[in-house]
Amino acid sequence: MRTSSRALAGTTTALVAAVLVLAPGAGGSAAPGTPAPAGPAEVHDDHDHADTIDNRKGSIAPTSKQRTLAADAGASARWNIFGTPASLTSTKEPLASGLPAEPVAAARAYVAGNRDVLGITAAAAESLEVLTTRKAGEGSIVLLRQKFGDLEAGRDGLLSVGIRDGKAWYVSSSLARDAAAPQPATLTAADAERIAATNANITQPSLLGTKLVAIPTPDQGVRAAYQVALGANLTGAEPVAYTTWVDARNGGVLVREDIVDHDADNPEWDVFPNSPRTDYSSRDTRKRFCWTPQRGCDEAVSGPASPAAWDVDPATGAPSNTTKGNNSFAVHNWFSNDPFTVGTELATPSPTRDYTYPWTNQWNREKCAPTTFDSPARNDIDAARANLFVQHNRMHDWSYLLGFTEETWNMEGDGGDPEQGNAQAGGVSGGPPDFLARNNANQITPPDGQAPITNMYLWQPIAGAFYGACADGDYDMSVIGHEYTHAITNRMIAGPEAGLNSPQGMSESWSDLLAVEYLAEQGYAPKGARGFTVGEYVTSDPVAGIRNYNMSRNRLNYSSVDYDFVGLQVHASGEVWSATNYDIRAAFVKRYGAGTPALQKACALGRKAVTACPGNRRWIQLVFDSFLLMANSNNSQVDARDALIGADLVRFGGANQDILWNAFAKRGLGEGAASNGAGDVDPTPSFRSPHATEATVTFRPVDENGKPVAGAKLFVGDYQARAVAVADTDPATALPDTVSLVAGSYTFVAQAPGYGHARVAPQSFKAGKAAKLTVKLPRNVASGSSGATATGDGVNLVRLIDDDEASNWASLGSAVAGKGVTVDLAGDKQRVRRVQVSAMLRPAITGDPDAAAQSRYSALRQFKVLACTASATVTCSAPADFRTVYTSRRDAFPSGSPRPRVPDLIVRSFDIPDTTATHLRIETVTNQCTGGPDYAGEQDRDPRANTDCTTASPQALNVRIAEFQAFTR
Repeated sequence: MRTSSRALAGTTTALVAAVLVLAPGAGGSAAPGTPAPAGPAEVHDDHDHADTIDNRKGSIAPTSKQRTLAADAGASARWNIFGTPASLTSTKEPLASGLPAEPVAAARAYVAGNRDVLGITAAAAESLEVLTTRKAGEGSIVLLRQKFGDLEAGRDGLLSVGIRDGKAWYVSSSLARDAAAPQPATLTAADAERIAATNANITQPSLLGTKLVAIPTPDQGVRAAYQVALGANLTGAEPVAYTTWVDARNGGVLVREDIVDHDADNPEWDVFPNSPRTDYSSRDTRKRFCWTPQRGCDEAVSGPASPAAWDVDPATGAPSNTTKGNNSFAVHNWFSNDPFTVGTELATPSPTRDYTYPWTNQWNREKCAPTTFDSPARNDIDAARANLFVQHNRMHDWSYLLGFTEETWNMEGDGGDPEQGNAQAGGVSGGPPDFLARNNANQITPPDGQAPITNMYLWQPIAGAFYGACADGDYDMSVIGHEYTHAITNRMIAGPEAGLNSPQGMSESWSDLLAVEYLAEQGYAPKGARGFTVGEYVTSDPVAGIRNYNMSRNRLNYSSVDYDFVGLQVHASGEVWSATNYDIRAAFVKRYGAGTPALQKACALGRKAVTACPGNRRWIQLVFDSFLLMANSNNSQVDARDALIGADLVRFGGANQDILWNAFAKRGLGEGAASNGAGDVDPTPSFRSPHATEATVTFRPVDENGKPVAGAKLFVGDYQARAVAVADTDPATALPDTVSLVAGSYTFVAQAPGYGHARVAPQSFKAGKAAKLTVKLPRNVASGSSGATATGDGVNLVRLIDDDEASNWASLGSAVAGKGVTVDLAGDKQRVRRVQVSAMLRPAITGDPDAAAQSRYSALRQFKVLACTASATVTCSAPADFRTVYTSRRDAFPSGSPRPRVPDLIVRSFDIPDTTATHLRIETVTNQCTGGPDYAGEQDRDPRANTDCTTASPQALNVRIAEFQAFTR
């Protein structure tokens, strides 16, 4: 066995659990450490666990000298809360040259010669210790950590330097300015553990490790602190886990991170390389994997990442004869809250090492019947354990050859922390009526040296929450790979202690990207767009899977971060990063080729140097390199962009700066993009690249008479709500009426008070050319800004006519059919020919009459438009005064399984018969719950739960509409 080098990691790291999420409508979760309430459990995407509470106050500004020195070095600089560089990115020339050839010596020489730009004292520079160093092609990445007296930094205090050819090309840091020792601890470790448990509201914690460290703060200097990792229900249906840094003198909580990111001598395994057939037939399509080639094997899986066969127990050096080895072990955990004893839950032993267990497709064939667990086939549990065991080993070996090794805190038995895979977690105890262990997956990554945990769940239809086939997540490699990647990013980014916090969604995106890239390189991915779908098998959706979009068919850009606030927004925000990286991958393939299947396989097995590999392998290698170049736990997409650009400078000498910058610019992450912290929900987009000459586009909104419209906003892409405008015609704002765009095709939305929304079909712009974008904005006669008023059912009536998709009207708690709002149109009688309607949802608003989190199933599906003309005898106040002039199609806002998606709900235009009226009324016919055929009827054989949305979900009584707009043209 290899000798592990985990001594660098200390004794404790952040505990991180990652949840792959699907974003249906059901919401709500139990308080930390307490049982979940009755009712539908969270399904993928329902709730964001990846938040951080940072009680450190204030920030230190960089000095003018630091800014000047960074500019003189030709660096693009961003600064952290300690006034030291969050990143220094080389734009043309290296940050420093003439450094020693040896990487660590070069990094130390860079620090010694650049203390002024780093903003640190000599003592701080001398305190830096090597945490890890790794080759990156012809370059190297060196990660250093500060010590404060005898205490190492527990959070922050890191410096990452990208070195190549005796030059520094990229720097990222969370350094404190000085390294003075903090005042000594006056509390005990036990005191800190009690404080951390109380702060997290955990009454019976599972303690994972406590360590005395130093924590820099902007306002109080460096503080001695206990780093406490603890959790509850770690192998259960709803694990909770935190790393808390408790001030060792006054007991205050400095930082608390919710670290659940809510997928013989020659042994043989039968495995689904990707997933079972997505038509859910019971045909067994598994392949025979063998450690070394032999007759009857479809694929030999041995390689340099695992010196011994996967089933060899590192403690004995002998085969375990079951699903246990150096890199992982797989067990079943049907009763998720029971005490866990490794051994009795491993797969049925095979003295011949022939792990070819029967698979009968029982969970799907029996349609989620709970009797499957007591049947002779036992819900195919041996096949599930074997499949999960192999897939974890495949991810270990693939990621090892890309840089996730002992030196970067990976997961192996000889280091005491193999991946524990819980197959069919909570299968019995976590089913109906609460569904606490269905339609989900999570990754819990405790400190280096302690075994991380993956909980893989069964998938089952849930009324008003999720509609898919009865599927076992243990067979969907895209979900397994997604979850395993959470462990990769949480251990490689910001060192082994702090873990990753990425509110703008890169953590979820990286998990998607690595999962599909693994499948592609191994030759297991379907052709076309399906090869970029995550969760096709578990969701029964071949296009979008567990997301709103397929990453290869996605017009999102950085101006629409947090476009989807229903469910777990970091997953939707991450789709921006996924689309951007899909473009980058495509650009690398265009430059370096796609290679043959044999070459792809050779590269995936590490048999070829990356410079001899196709473009996709070069791209994914840079992604892994970029993880080590991020020295901060909290990262925005701009941070991740800079790290990827820095990785290319280090590994490839900047050979791909042009295609990287141009791809980033096309998605709004160009050179002017800015984020006010990792959690900025309205970051500044930029479509400019230092390697392109942009088109200059002038926004010219005009009304129906061709006259300019003041106060109009222009958005790139398909979204207005929660998006950031790129141009406007409002003289009161600093935003101009022009925008620079790298050459290419773009869609737009224009919006103005009194005019509603206008969608602009794809427009192409040429490099270096000036263009005028004229957008017709006819007046919205149903706009409150134009004088229209609203009366009727429900709450928030005025928000229906405010020209803004970011708000909505709602009718709650009664049958949705016939509920509606009457709009007294602006002006006298109007001849209306067209209406626009949006079913967009919004985040909860404190103090609002409808303050609760919203469900996608409550969004409008079918509607009617009624008209009335007021006169001396007709007041347009009674139902009899109105006549129906238009009934939409049943799928006016179409959606299907597994649940409604945001692209289905945004504003749409509907031509109606020419109608002269003083009042229009919009009435709901159905919402998604009551009108969606995919959400109707009984869809499984579980007698404990009804899946019919109309009769079994409270969303059958709620309906929401974001906008109703009416136009004479």
